[in-house]
Order: sequence, then C-alpha cells, then structure tokens
Amino acid sequence: MARQSNRSKAKSPTPDEPVTEVEETTADDEAPAADEPEIVEAVATEDDDEAGVDPAEQRAFWEDLRIDPVEIALPAGTGYTLRAYRLSTELTPTDTSDREEDDLFAARARADEDEDDDADLFTDEELAEQAEAAGREERRKARGDDEDDEDEADHDEVEEPTAEDEHEEDEDEDDEPEAEEVPVFLTHRGKLLLFRSAEGLVSFVRSGAPHDLAQVDTWTRLAERLEPANVAPLDEDSYELDLVVENLRGGHDSWDPPLIIEAGEVARDLAYALRLPSVLDMLSPGNSLDDLDEALRGVVDGGIGGFMARRRLRKIGAQTASLGWRTIIGKISAAVDWRD
Repeated sequence: MARQSNRSKAKSPTPDEPVTEVEETTADDEAPAADEPEIVEAVATEDDDEAGVDPAEQRAFWEDLRIDPVEIALPAGTGYTLRAYRLSTELTPTDTSDREEDDLFAARARADEDEDDDADLFTDEELAEQAEAAGREERRKARGDDEDDEDEADHDEVEEPTAEDEHEEDEDEDDEPEAEEVPVFLTHRGKLLLFRSAEGLVSFVRSGAPHDLAQVDTWTRLAERLEPANVAPLDEDSYELDLVVENLRGGHDSWDPPLIIEAGEVARDLAYALRLPSVLDMLSPGNSLDDLDEALRGVVDGGIGGFMARRRLRKIGAQTASLGWRTIIGKISAAVDWRD
C-alpha cells in the first residue's frame, strides 16, 4: 500500500510536498525498468550460443561433399562416423582377409579365380572341333589347290556365326555386373570406425590415417574443411540400434515402426560396406525380418493397406523378431572399432 501511495503523490504533487520526495519516489519507480534491458540482452546472448552453426549452411556443406555424418547407438555406446554413396565401379571393398572364410564376397572372388584356372581346359566338344580342323588341314595338303579352295569355302560357311552363337554372346554381356550406387562408410580392414566425440572424428580425419572412405572423390576437400561443429547428423541419419531388441520384446502393440524401419536401412548399408553376408541374408526378401520390415512400412503408410499390414504383423512372432535382430546387432557390434 505504501508503494501505491507514493505513486499517487508523484502524479498529483502539492505545494507543501518537498521536491526531494518526488524525485526519490520517481527514482524508485524507474529502477526496475532500468534493469530490464540488461536481462533481455543476457537471454539473447545465451540463445545465440545455443543456436550454433546455421542448419542451412550445415546442409550445404555436406551436400557439396556428398558425404554425411552419421550417429549410431549400439549397446556399447553411441558414436559418430561418416557415410557416402557412390557407384560400385568407383569403389574398392574393404579388406576382410582376416575373416575371409566367412566372407561371401571373397568366396565369390575365389570361385571366379577357379573358373579362370579352368579356362585352359577344353571340353569334349572343343577337342572334337580341334580334331576336325586338324583333319581338314591334312586333307588340304593331300589334295590340290582347287580342292583346298573348296574346303576353305566350306570352312568359312561353318565359321559363320549362328543365331545361337549370338545369343550366347548376349548372355555373356548380361553376366557382367552393372554399376549401382552402394554405401561406403569410414571403415578399415573390415571394421567400422566409430568415434564417441565429434572432436575425435575430426582429429582422425585430419590425421591422414588409412581408411576406405579416402577413395571417395571429395575426401581431400572434407579433410581440409571439417570442423567439430559440422558433425551434427540429421534426424534421418541418427540410428538407435540399441533400442530395437527391447522394443520388439515388448510385443506387437508396442512396436515402433520408424525405429525398426530405420534400423533395417542402416543395417543393410553396414552389412554391405562391412561385407557381412549373414546379415544381408537375414534382411533379404523372403526372410521373416524382411516381412516384418514390409509390414511396418505398410502400417506407416496407413489406409486399407495399413490395416492389412497390422494383420500381417500379428503373424510374425515377437520372439523370432527380437532374436533375429539381436543376432544382427551382435554381428555389427563385433565389426566396430571404437575410437577415443
């Protein structure tokens, strides 16, 4: 009440009031207002610090390099790495010679080498053709020049390519693998390099240490420009593999479709880049985990398809799904090299 009385005097001073009282009252009223601008400025400064680097500039930085920072959460912890997509013809796969017996890709390479070793061996048909050619040569020598010309004409007719021969050539061309866009991570000798801090990742990039991502065309520019503030993965590049098994154990009603779908996407990329054929097989079409993935995508899409997808999910056992994903995460975790 005393503050209200002072404000009344300030508005309607009387001749008997000392001037000093009016000045003191005015000073008291104006004191809080004088402090307000300082508080506002402090808050604004704090917000500016939290804002950090402009998101648009961050996106432009990574899009120019065609490389992305990735955050992966595993049971052992959360770490940062890098991922890019390039044509398969531009990349050399990571070296997995230490575990070649488990490497499907290496097994295929060995099979191709075996085929090359057998190239010097002839089939029965090829041996018969060679014997026939040798017989013709002997007959040419025994006959005159005229007969030789006739034989050569006959030989030319035989050597003309048939439709069947052309078809075989087309099949050989089709057997050559076509270039496709494939993932490549910050890996070395079959191990995924994960860094617990952005500073650790940047330090490694600048160190010049060997790794598989160095073969990417924009790597040199990245090594020159990367700063810890740039290591800020987007939501779609952050994967919580550590939560998948527990979520699946909760039963059909608690399953989190985006969580499991995103986990499947990064698991396929990692399985390809790390050359983990068993993981690729578990997530391939026709297997239960791929059926789970498709059904969850149908749920996300909604509509009638979403209703049917929920019915399909009921047919997938929660225990089977959780055990399958536990195996996948275990194999990926075993192929991780934690840094810093």
